[in-house]
Amino acid sequence: MYADAALPDTHETAVAGATLIIPPSAVFAGRSAAYLLGAESLAPASTPVEVIVPETDRFGPVTGLRIRRTLLPEHDVRSVRRILCTTPVRTALDLARFEDLMESVPALDVLLARGLVNAEQLSEEAATLTSGRGTCRARRAVALADGRAESPPESRLRVILRRAGLTPEPQYVICDPDGNFIARVDLAFPEHRVAVEYDGAWHGRPGQLARDRKRLNALVAAGWTVLHVTAADLHEPGALVLGVRTLLSTRDRGVVDLSIASMRRHSPRWP
Repeated sequence: MYADAALPDTHETAVAGATLIIPPSAVFAGRSAAYLLGAESLAPASTPVEVIVPETDRFGPVTGLRIRRTLLPEHDVRSVRRILCTTPVRTALDLARFEDLMESVPALDVLLARGLVNAEQLSEEAATLTSGRGTCRARRAVALADGRAESPPESRLRVILRRAGLTPEPQYVICDPDGNFIARVDLAFPEHRVAVEYDGAWHGRPGQLARDRKRLNALVAAGWTVLHVTAADLHEPGALVLGVRTLLSTRDRGVVDLSIASMRRHSPRWP
């Protein structure tokens, strides 16, 4: 397929092109369905267009398309702007079944946050999945999902900690004794008064450092200890988990602020 160079290079353009060549029986699925349903951030321009076709169809392979052949019940299909795609729940379960936890859980978080699915329904549907490829992985992903996350890196950070047996509270609001708002932290262990914050690239914007330091000082003054995590730390989950565990265990000994980098020297490599 060819497109005018003036058209935006988006997943929507790719989907429009795919509609011209897929068979009438095809249904958009996975991240393509999520895009059509309103979760555009889950399918950047480079994402392959995903479709489901009946097992009897002789369609594909096609460059740029990810084609799955399976039986798709009618109740799992809906029309969005006259384009057939999987329903939100089926879309979420497909992502949970076929993607790695570090990718599927952030996607489920987005679907939950946008109200496209709700946690109770998703849990019920995951529990009724028949045995097969990805069923156990889907149930793990659904159990780890939480719509309060505000970014994919924050979701991945939570997954790393949860898989290690830690249970942080997402987007926890901290107030002073009089009930005045101090800050909302990415992840919190309220019983330890420990916060774990993901520092993305936006923290380097002009003026942001001063605002971050003012916020950190307010948290420390309120008796909280803050651990800052960067993108590099997510690639060393063993050191990350050890850092959090160390901070939790030493909190009562007056540790105010620790960095993952300082602990990495003493941590075993992730197996």
